[in-house]
Amino acid sequence: MNRAPVYSLVLFVALLLGWELAARQMSELVLPAPSVVAATLFDGIRTGYFWPHIVRTSLEVLLGLGLGSGLGLIVGILMGEIEFLRNLFFPYVVASQAVPKLALAPLFILWFGFGMTSKVVITALICFFPLLENTVTAIQYTDRNKLELFRVLGATRWQTLIHLKLPAGLPHIFAGFRVAVVLAVVGAVVGEFIGASEGLGAMIIASQGMMDTPLMFSVLLLLTLLGMALYQIVHFFEKRLAKPYEKETRK
Repeated sequence: MNRAPVYSLVLFVALLLGWELAARQMSELVLPAPSVVAATLFDGIRTGYFWPHIVRTSLEVLLGLGLGSGLGLIVGILMGEIEFLRNLFFPYVVASQAVPKLALAPLFILWFGFGMTSKVVITALICFFPLLENTVTAIQYTDRNKLELFRVLGATRWQTLIHLKLPAGLPHIFAGFRVAVVLAVVGAVVGEFIGASEGLGAMIIASQGMMDTPLMFSVLLLLTLLGMALYQIVHFFEKRLAKPYEKETRK
């Protein structure tokens, strides 16, 4: 019997109790108690105060994730298949990722405005590299024996890619997608920090200005739940699509 979930739940309860006891010794401005944060969160959800911000941030995350991951997958396939493109573009891709995204956010807002577009672009840029890197790795490190078998059978390059390289590389690709999902939330919030009047990131800045620490904690909790929900959705599809190929790879 796997008792890890039970121990995890016990640890969670212990952390909440420790937080509650510690918060009672401090000002609510410094560290609000979990009970206070929960009351603020439920009140905001019940009154509808949080919903426009949740929808706005979720939309930015999903659009940025779709755009960045889609481009990362396509470019990763091309660079994995064509060595010339890989040698030509990979140094520039790495250089673009070395620049802190927080430093680029004001520039994107200057180019694309204070609306949703700038946040989607920032999120897409952050999500792009994990999918690109993992897709290139998946394409490059396909089992050599299976590649030789496909050559013997007379498979074309396209058939080898579709029927061997991509299916066998699904575990690597989904691993990159799991990283991208978490980073997508970070990207959207970073964009909202710089310039936004709506969204969970904008609410954090507003709560800081109002010195409303319980509100800030409740928004952080919402962002955590959003990231965890997206991660679990990706994990759900990974178990159904990639796990069979992962078992074959281990064999």
